[in-house]
Amino acid sequence: MSDFESRISEFPRVALFSTPTPIERLSRIEEALGDALRGVRLYIKRDDTMGLGGGGNKLRKLEFLLGEARQEKADTIIAVGGRQSNHARLTAAAAARHGFQCELALAQVVPRMDTDYQESGNILLDNLFGARVHDLPGSANPVEFAEERAAVLRAEGRTAYVMASGGSSPTGCLGYAVCANEIAEQARFLGIAFDEVVVPNGSSGTHAGLAAGFVALGSSASRVRSFSVLASEEDSRAATLGKARATAALLGCEATIEETDIRVDGSERGSAYGAPTASMVSAVQLMARREGLLLDPVYSGKAFAGLLAAVRNGDYRDGASILFVMTGGAPSLFAYRHEF
Repeated sequence: MSDFESRISEFPRVALFSTPTPIERLSRIEEALGDALRGVRLYIKRDDTMGLGGGGNKLRKLEFLLGEARQEKADTIIAVGGRQSNHARLTAAAAARHGFQCELALAQVVPRMDTDYQESGNILLDNLFGARVHDLPGSANPVEFAEERAAVLRAEGRTAYVMASGGSSPTGCLGYAVCANEIAEQARFLGIAFDEVVVPNGSSGTHAGLAAGFVALGSSASRVRSFSVLASEEDSRAATLGKARATAALLGCEATIEETDIRVDGSERGSAYGAPTASMVSAVQLMARREGLLLDPVYSGKAFAGLLAAVRNGDYRDGASILFVMTGGAPSLFAYRHEF
């Protein structure tokens, strides 16, 4: 067992998926991009392939969050998010698998009242997995509601565990520190030196966990680039830096993560969180029609659009190897039916 694995083993954890998730080359997309690539090689890490609940990156965080909840003898999990939250859907599925009650505090953060958005996609699955959904207006603070609800449950003799938005507490971020180690081991096995790892940035936990993980492994946090889809570029960078440092501290890592190590690009966010963009639609269609794979419209679609723009803009050296972490979320495509 490596020193990194030894440190990770100290944290309570439940099993939610099989590792490692595969790394594949996007040969058909490379073919479509042609000379614009200048020899750049594109790969994806298939975190969408996790079987539980429709799959997706939040399961990595939930392994540690539910582990902590079990250690605290919780019987109820409360998650927060927007109406079409991927994290809420996977929390409901993971809670069902491991025998927890689940409640979801979901706010109307995207101004969409059409039937597709309100009743299809993730929200349909939340109900199917047996979660109790609390519908909140867009002006509400879901975390405050969740804490108040937890107090009510405790007064009834139950034990509630409240998760941070997106599961992106330092404990949740450990899931992507583990992913950094997984990527490093796969890279050695495949004989590939990945120049950059690209991810979407919503609640910042995926980027923060990877950054902390790479630093703990003796590599650089600057290997990761994220495309913000929720907050502004500046706010996303600050949140990612804080969470990366807190996660590194959990791991006992003495190396410092500098502000300049955190690379966040806000160019693909669009007018608001969850608002469709032409580049996102194009990226989702390209991945589907060339590779038969499904990006989601809120996170990975925008991040992959950013990666495509970076390639076309000549951001990468000739012959670079770029790894895109495909974070799942395909059920939300059904909530965006009209955009496609």
